[in-house]
Amino acid sequence: MKEGPDISQIGALIGDPARANMLTALMGGQALTASELAGAAGVTLQTTSAHLAKLEAGGLIAQRKQGRHRYFALADDEAGRLLESIMGYAANRGHLRTRPGPKDPALRKARVCYNHLAGDYGVRLLDRLVADGDVTLDGDDAALTPAGEMRMAALGIDMPALKAQRRPVCRTCLDWSERRSHLAGSLGEALLARFIANGWAKREKNSRAVRFTGEGEREFVALFP
Repeated sequence: MKEGPDISQIGALIGDPARANMLTALMGGQALTASELAGAAGVTLQTTSAHLAKLEAGGLIAQRKQGRHRYFALADDEAGRLLESIMGYAANRGHLRTRPGPKDPALRKARVCYNHLAGDYGVRLLDRLVADGDVTLDGDDAALTPAGEMRMAALGIDMPALKAQRRPVCRTCLDWSERRSHLAGSLGEALLARFIANGWAKREKNSRAVRFTGEGEREFVALFP
């Protein structure tokens, strides 16, 4: 008798092209309607409903209701980490989908990875924090140093609130486009939220891309050269 976790069920859920496209769309961190996910997957609304039911039963997504409307989002951070890891693994082995167009460079430069900053700017952020001694790395594990805590507080990050959360403050996440790690965890989410709140950057509509303003880019590069 075979024992242990059954990865075939998760593999089958993610392996379907339509469901994979839906999950990738949800990596933007926003809750989407069934109609929006049908468009992302390129299938009918009826087929989308069947796919969503399977993904929800498999624990990969969760349904949110607001009035008469239903929205779908990734179930939790763990689901987001799983998908980003698979995307990184696929990219490292050359399994890439080419979608030419003006959005591609923007996605490579800066994008949302579930709830934190990814792409070139995400990698740059982690590299600078490590170089400055604000974050230490031990393999895939990351930790914020006392100097790093002071730096984050100076940027307006509520460190006591982050520490009170159950999830890690710092965590590395393999970036599928840069093939290196960017910063995740509650700190990664808080920093992206701070950049947006400061008016340095904004989410691009219907995309995972993050657009920095001219001033925002100057501020970002000054902090993380």
